[in-house]
Amino acid sequence: MNHLPDLIKDLGLILCTAAVVTLVFKKLKQPIVLGYILAGMLVGRHVPFAPTITDTDSIDVWAQIGVIILLFSLGLEFSFKKLVRVGGAAFITALTEVGVMLCVGFLAGRALGWKTVDCIFLGAIVSISSTTIIIRAFEELGVKEKKFASLVFGVLIVQDLVAIVMLALLPAVVMSSSLSGSELLMPLGKLVFFLIIWFASGIFFLPTILRKAGKIMNDEMLLITSLALCFLMVILATKAGFSPALGAFVMGSILAETRVGGKIEHLTLSVKELFGAIFFVSVGMMINPAIIPLHWKPILLIAAVTIIFQPLSAMTGALLSRQPLKSAVQAGMSMSQIGEFSFIIASLGLSLNITSAFLYPIAVAVSALTTFTTPYMIRASTPMYNMLYAKMPDSWRSAIDRFSSNAQSVKSETDWNKFIRAYLLNTVIYTTLIIAIVFLVSRYALPAFAENKQSALIGLVATLVTLPIIAPFLWALSIRKIQPDAAARLWRSKSYRAPLVGLQVIRFVLGTLVIGFLVRSLLSDLWALALLGVLILLLALAYRRLQVVLNWIERRFMTNFNEKEKFDAREQGKHLTPWDAHITRFIVTPDFSGVGQPLVQLQLREKFGVNIAMIKRGTFTIQAPDQQERLYPEDMLYVIGTDDQIVTFKKHLQNSNNVTSKRALEDELSLLAFEVGEDSLLAGKTIKESSIRERTKGLIVGIERNNERLLNPESTVILNAGDLLWIVGNKRRIKVLEKISAKPQ
Repeated sequence: MNHLPDLIKDLGLILCTAAVVTLVFKKLKQPIVLGYILAGMLVGRHVPFAPTITDTDSIDVWAQIGVIILLFSLGLEFSFKKLVRVGGAAFITALTEVGVMLCVGFLAGRALGWKTVDCIFLGAIVSISSTTIIIRAFEELGVKEKKFASLVFGVLIVQDLVAIVMLALLPAVVMSSSLSGSELLMPLGKLVFFLIIWFASGIFFLPTILRKAGKIMNDEMLLITSLALCFLMVILATKAGFSPALGAFVMGSILAETRVGGKIEHLTLSVKELFGAIFFVSVGMMINPAIIPLHWKPILLIAAVTIIFQPLSAMTGALLSRQPLKSAVQAGMSMSQIGEFSFIIASLGLSLNITSAFLYPIAVAVSALTTFTTPYMIRASTPMYNMLYAKMPDSWRSAIDRFSSNAQSVKSETDWNKFIRAYLLNTVIYTTLIIAIVFLVSRYALPAFAENKQSALIGLVATLVTLPIIAPFLWALSIRKIQPDAAARLWRSKSYRAPLVGLQVIRFVLGTLVIGFLVRSLLSDLWALALLGVLILLLALAYRRLQVVLNWIERRFMTNFNEKEKFDAREQGKHLTPWDAHITRFIVTPDFSGVGQPLVQLQLREKFGVNIAMIKRGTFTIQAPDQQERLYPEDMLYVIGTDDQIVTFKKHLQNSNNVTSKRALEDELSLLAFEVGEDSLLAGKTIKESSIRERTKGLIVGIERNNERLLNPESTVILNAGDLLWIVGNKRRIKVLEKISAKPQ
């Protein structure tokens, strides 16, 4: 008799339980994540009356994979460009909220008499809001398109990045004997160092590799490749002393900048949902329901702290970023919960055995409570604003209005600000790249080649090989002009000359120190002194060649960095169908309110943006019906429009048995594009004068002109040479246009 491994039985039990519980939660309109957690509690060892899994170690491994996949997916959604676009308001709001909640959470833990490590983790747990819960609440309440929602989404993006940083730094912080600034600075500097290296090298190489491999790579290969890159970065991050979650997030954010980032996100969605479900079920498995009644006071206290201080801190941050009072109140009260990142942070403490066992179930219980209160907090935000505004002193209202009045104004950036920002960016990036290259050579390449050989000779060869690699970066660090136009304007003012000279001296000294670090890492002191002057001289003499090489490297990086946007723009610019329009069939029911009315009275184009391209009535076919044509029961309407327009029109028609079949129309109706040539008889005529409707029984539904699109043009619109006309009708009849216009595209 075959023996079924415990892992397979456990996975079957987990997925079956999760399926049943989540269906119930979906019916009750509650977050699915809470359903997964409840399912985990049921199959865990703490609930005796339910079936229990046996191979907990294997499930823990699967849960760790779930965290990796979740963070990889989060990175794919993150994108560094999104972080740049969120603006200063989101940064100020997020950093204020996180900073305040870290302190409040720590003090709450102290008030409960917890140990220092638990207090630190509690501060981190309550400082991050839940993206999933907020988005779900916004969709249900219909506020996703409101002004304050964009601020909230920007804050959530920044919070996600802060959470990743905390995951990387928390172990180093809590495991140190003290919390001095130097001990915090070292892991933070190490994190920044590796993030720059990973991001710069990833953007420089990966988009090019994926672009070249894309010709032979299908969806399956792309899925395997992306997951392989994810786990490769997880291994590198672990080797560097960081959490696996950080590596997964970094790789996801790098792939998000490639042209296939959106496709990878789609391909990995099922993998994310599977392993994400296992992770959240494992969260529930680690909860002992008997502990929750024992800690009901901390649960209520921490939930109250979250519901009160998260909105207050976010509101304060929004006001500091010069947001209007109403937007600040609405955004603040939307961020009154904790969620998925809180679970990950809490599980990190448990996995490292540095936090108390009760912290994890408390975090889950607080998340459940704050999840239920989130919709009510969002609904109460407008009444709360009205009450605050009414009771606030006039002087306060005036001060807030003045402070936020120029929040949306565009302010010119001074030359000094431009120069300093470029100076710091140039210094940090190229110093990091040089140190990384030298570190890799001295740590890995040199020992490998020096074995059984004379180390001095190998060191000299390594130096001579490494120098050409880092020479462009050395030149950029110490010699290249930074913001030459702004620097020239600043130099005209005598007050700026001394700072400019001082900054240039610092660059030169830093470059000299880096060269010394290179030769000292690879050679003896004697060789280092001998080569130092020679290297500086060579850098000065070869500056033109170094400039060319550096320009190529920077151009390659920026091309790859902007690849996705350019690719998306090209894809949107392709003439596939105008505005993603397509043809759909609808049957007119006897109870339709428009039965018997002419099309001119129904105003379907004006109300819904759709066009009636053809009507089939029994054995008769009416192509491109005119405005006086009436609709009758059982008429088959051939409607052209975008997805949104079709959905809206379908609701209006109120026919649940509508049939949609684009393929069935290929022989009857087609959507073709024609370009009006320079010598075309159509050029200079209005649509009505062109007689296209009469000649072809077709209907012009769109015109593309100078990269602009005109949907449903009026008959008085004049056709110009170069216009791209989109016509729907019978393909055979439309071919008549080949004689008077360009060939169809």
